[in-house]
Amino acid sequence: MTTVPSTKKRFPRLAVTALAIGLMTGTALVAPPAANTAHAASPASLPSFADLVEKVSPAVVTITAAHKVTTPQVPQELQEMMRHFGLPDDALPGGRGGNGRPRIESALGSGFVIDPSGYIVTNRHVIEGADEVKVHFQDQTDDVPAKIVGQDERSDLALLKVDAKKPLQALAFGDSDKMRPGDWVVAVGNPFGLGGTVTAGIVSARGRDIDPANLNDFLQIDASINKGNSGGPTFNANGEVIGINTAIFSPTGGSVGIGFAIPSNVAKPVIEKLKATGHVQRGYLGVTLQAVTPEIADSLGLKEPKGAIINAVSPKSPAEKGGLKQGDVVQSINGKAIDNQRDLARNVAGIDPGKTVDLGVLRGGKAITVSVKLGEAPSNDKDGPAVGANSTDGKGDNTSVAGLKLGKLDDRARERLGLDGDAQGVVIVDPGKDDLGLRPGDIIASVNNESVKTPADVNAQVEKAKKDGRKSVLLLVRRGDQQMFLPLPVTPKG
Repeated sequence: MTTVPSTKKRFPRLAVTALAIGLMTGTALVAPPAANTAHAASPASLPSFADLVEKVSPAVVTITAAHKVTTPQVPQELQEMMRHFGLPDDALPGGRGGNGRPRIESALGSGFVIDPSGYIVTNRHVIEGADEVKVHFQDQTDDVPAKIVGQDERSDLALLKVDAKKPLQALAFGDSDKMRPGDWVVAVGNPFGLGGTVTAGIVSARGRDIDPANLNDFLQIDASINKGNSGGPTFNANGEVIGINTAIFSPTGGSVGIGFAIPSNVAKPVIEKLKATGHVQRGYLGVTLQAVTPEIADSLGLKEPKGAIINAVSPKSPAEKGGLKQGDVVQSINGKAIDNQRDLARNVAGIDPGKTVDLGVLRGGKAITVSVKLGEAPSNDKDGPAVGANSTDGKGDNTSVAGLKLGKLDDRARERLGLDGDAQGVVIVDPGKDDLGLRPGDIIASVNNESVKTPADVNAQVEKAKKDGRKSVLLLVRRGDQQMFLPLPVTPKG
C-alpha cells in the first residue's frame, strides 16, 4: 500500500493510504432504522442494490500500470560466493531478472468510463510513471491498451483513452454537493486484484482535508475500500458517480471503514480540462495564507474566525501587482464568502489564469475591494500557512510585555542573531509561559499590523487593545526566513 502523493499529515497509529496497487473502491450502504420505531429494520425491509450494480458494473474497469524497474547490480564476489554454496540465481536480489537487469512491476487500480468513445477516469497515483497502461473490461477476456490523455497532481486525477471498437457504456456524474452525511452510497472496484467487487455504506462526513498539498475537500465514506480500488467510482442511490475513491485511514493497510472519495463536483472541471488540453491551468495569487483563528479574529475585531489572512506576498506576483498587502484578511472572492485559507486557495485555483478577481479584504479595520489579475500557478506552488524554523537564541534588555520578555533589536543583537544590519523589530528574550510556540530570538515585526521597533511600541499596542476590549493582539513573528501571524493574549496566563 502506498502513501497518498504529498501527504504529510499523520495520525496516531493511522496512515493515509492510497488505494492503488489493488486499492479497493468501495462505499458501504447501511439502511437507517425504520422511522418512529425503537426496533431495527428487519432484513426483509433492507433495500437491494442489485439492479443498480447490474446497471453500472460494465462501465467500471480494472487498470494495470506497468513500470520498468532496474534491479541493483550484485557484486561479482557475492555472486560467486552464493553459487559456491549452491544458491540458485533466484536468490539474487531481483531473482532471475536481477543483477542490474530490467524487470517489469505492475500496479493495479480501478477506473470507470465517462464517454462512450473510450475516455476513462482514474487516480493519478495509479498510473504515475507507468510505461504501459492496460484496461480490463468485465465483459472482455483480453486487456486493452490505454493512452494517458492527461494527469493532474494537485487533484490526483488522470484521464485515459482506449480505442473503442464500439460505443462503450458510460457513467454519468451526479451532484456531490447534494450528498449529506447519512446518505447511502455504493462502490464498485477491484480490491486486491479480485475483480469486480461491490460494497455499500453511507457518507460519513463532508469537506475532509487529509492532504495539505491536495486541493480536494474529500467525502468521507464508511464503505469497505482497500488496495486496488483507487480511481473507482462511488455511486448515489440513483447510480450516478458522486465520488472517486482515493484513500483510506488504516493501521494495517486494510479497510477499517474510513475511506475518502474526491467529490464529483471537484473532479468534473478537472476532467474536462484534461480532456480538452491534457493538463490543468490554475489561477495564482502569489501569497502565503494563514487561518483566522478565534484569537486572531478577536485581535482584529472580527465577529467570526472566518477568512484567510495574508502572511506574505511574493515579490512581482499578481498579488503584489494588484495591491494586496501582508496582514490583509481576504473575506470574499467575486462576492463569494471565504471560510478559511484552504477555501480561498481552492477558489483561486479553480479560476483560469489571466482573469481578474475582486477580493473583499479587511485592512486596518476597513473593508475594501482589491482587484487582482491572476497569473498561472507554478507546478510546485502550494499556497498554505507558513511554518516556523529554528533560530539562534538572542539576548537583550529585559522589558516584560504581556508575559514576554522583550529586548531592543540593536546592532549587537542583529550580529548575534545573524540578521542584516537594517533588520527591524523587537527581539523575544524569553517567551515565558507561552503556548504559541515562541522562542528566544524570535523577532516581533509588527503588532496589529503596526510596525514596532522597541518593546515600548509593543506595549503601546497591547495597552490599546486592552482599552478596546480585545483579548489578544496580532503579532507578526519572524524566525529565520519564515514568518507567522500569532495571537498574543493581552493578559498573560498565570
